[in-house]
Amino acid sequence: MKIFLTGFMGCGKTELGNLLASKMNMAFYDTDQLIELKTGKAIKDIFSVDGESAFRKMEKEILQEVVLQNMNMVVATGGGTPCFNDNMDIMNKSGITIYLKYPANTLEKRLCHKTADRPLLAKQKNRKIKIAGMLAKREKYYCLSQIIITPDENETREKICEQIINSIKY
Repeated sequence: MKIFLTGFMGCGKTELGNLLASKMNMAFYDTDQLIELKTGKAIKDIFSVDGESAFRKMEKEILQEVVLQNMNMVVATGGGTPCFNDNMDIMNKSGITIYLKYPANTLEKRLCHKTADRPLLAKQKNRKIKIAGMLAKREKYYCLSQIIITPDENETREKICEQIINSIKY
């Protein structure tokens, strides 16, 4: 079984994915971390030096490598992963996709102090408008996920994991 966590940056895919994998006794992978390991570069450096299109190509390659692994795993995807290169179709065919859905204002609060490492937000003057615009464009891809979880703003990771586990049909 492969579980792919999708959603906008700042929705907690990595932290939640780690916890979920632990609870389900599965391996955990984060596609952004795998890209950094493979290239030896930080994501923000890949964006600034190589450009977004090069990053999206690497992202697809990593996703294809993950899909070929013959093991149970939880995968935290990058915020843009489902929106490019038929990645959402690949994930839906290879496992269970789960969209962690938060409104733009909640995401903006969660990201307000963490934008230096977020290349698509780092130099934005009005992050709230940028986040809302990006989320609006990406929502159609995220909503192709097989399961949509809409946590309350202050819901604990434990409670969200419980919702995910209860939503998965073994």
